[in-house]
Amino acid sequence: MSRFPLVARLVLGLIFTVFGVNKFFGFLPEPELPPAAGEFIGALIESGYLWTLLTLTEITCGVLLLLGRFVPLALTILAPVVVNIITFHLFLAPSPEAMAVPVLVLALELYLAYAYRKSFRGVLDANAQPS
Repeated sequence: MSRFPLVARLVLGLIFTVFGVNKFFGFLPEPELPPAAGEFIGALIESGYLWTLLTLTEITCGVLLLLGRFVPLALTILAPVVVNIITFHLFLAPSPEAMAVPVLVLALELYLAYAYRKSFRGVLDANAQPS
C-alpha cells in the first residue's frame, strides 16, 4: 500500500490546522494584501461570525485529517473552502509567489478525494433512495 495518501492527508491536515490556529493567534507574518482583498477579509471579520466559523471549520477538519478520522467528511466540508482559497488568490490577491500553497492545497484535496473515492459513491449516486 502506498504511503502517499497518508503523507497527503497529514500535509493537508497540518496546513489547515496551522493556518486556522494562526487566524486566532497571528503567529505567522501577514502578507501585504491588495485593497480589494483586504476589504474582503475585513468584511468576513466584521460579519461577527463568518471568520470565526471559517477558522473553526479549518481547524476542526485539519485535526480530523491529522487524526485520520472522518476523512471523507472533512474533505467534503473543506471543498468549498479550497475553492474560495483558490478564487481569492486568483481574483483578489493575484500573485505568482502567493499561489504555491493554494495550488498545493487544491492538489492535495483533489488527490485525497480520488484516493477516498469509494467513500463518495453513495453521495454521488444520482438515483439514491431513502432507506
